[in-house]
Amino acid sequence: MRKVGCFGFLVVLALIGAAFWAANLWGGPGPGQRNVTLMVAQGATLTTAARELEKQGAIRDADLFLWMARVFGDDTPIQAGEYRVPAKISQSDILKMLQGGRTLQRFVMIPEGMPAILVHERLMAAEQLEGEIAIPVEGTVLPDSYAYHRGDTRQAVLDRMQAAMDKYLAEAWEKRKPDIAVSTPQEALILASIVEKETGKAEERRMVAGVYSNRLKRGMPLQADPTVIYPVTKGKPLGRRILRSELQDKNGYNTYASAGLPVGPIANPGRASIDAVLNPEQTSALYFVADGTGGHIFADTLEQHNANVQKWYALRRARGEM
Repeated sequence: MRKVGCFGFLVVLALIGAAFWAANLWGGPGPGQRNVTLMVAQGATLTTAARELEKQGAIRDADLFLWMARVFGDDTPIQAGEYRVPAKISQSDILKMLQGGRTLQRFVMIPEGMPAILVHERLMAAEQLEGEIAIPVEGTVLPDSYAYHRGDTRQAVLDRMQAAMDKYLAEAWEKRKPDIAVSTPQEALILASIVEKETGKAEERRMVAGVYSNRLKRGMPLQADPTVIYPVTKGKPLGRRILRSELQDKNGYNTYASAGLPVGPIANPGRASIDAVLNPEQTSALYFVADGTGGHIFADTLEQHNANVQKWYALRRARGEM
């Protein structure tokens, strides 16, 4: 009887040890030595996925993985898509990933002030997106980072970018300050695109918007260089000085040749520039010129402005730029 009892005790110990081993194998670090990508086709089974995971070294044995999935997991079906399986991830977490549809997300980033022609180029170059798109209408894309999955269409991603702009512009317009220089959301978008291209300093946006608002209210030409460049390059860098003929060209965009806003946006402005136009700095300034640090110096009068311009020219000459 003692031998039987001892044998039973050993069996229990063996079962406990086996259970502990299986639980550790299931929940402990996996054998994967590198990140791998797993494609799960629509309608694919866990068995198919397990075979591929074993082949790529993310799990030790497909049959053992499937057995443990039945014991420790549940029968929730796995989801189709592209998965990034990290090195050393546990087999338990692999199952949760596949069942939860935590597929690999890719991102395309549209920086503030990117023109439509470059948005088009970036979307066309984005890996694993499908389909062709036309160049979007200028100013209709909200700069941001947008997630997508392998096999998504470029048009679907562009639609989300444009819907985001529509939504943000509408919300910002409702919060606009009274007595601003623009009378419609489209005018706000146009002016915001100019502000976006004129300054790279976040703290200057409202001040630049304030200067342009003052000029619009007085009927003065905006005299914004980026509006001269836009019809020439469609927003791409000019790479040279603006020609006198370009400053005199009446084309609907040139704010030296005509007063008021141009006929459309010259870039895709970000949220901060839209907000700046709808809540500009209260200032008496009517002019600004570069200060050599990436920012600008502002002036109330033409006399002050001309003096600031001469300082800017002197700085450029000292740098060998003129």
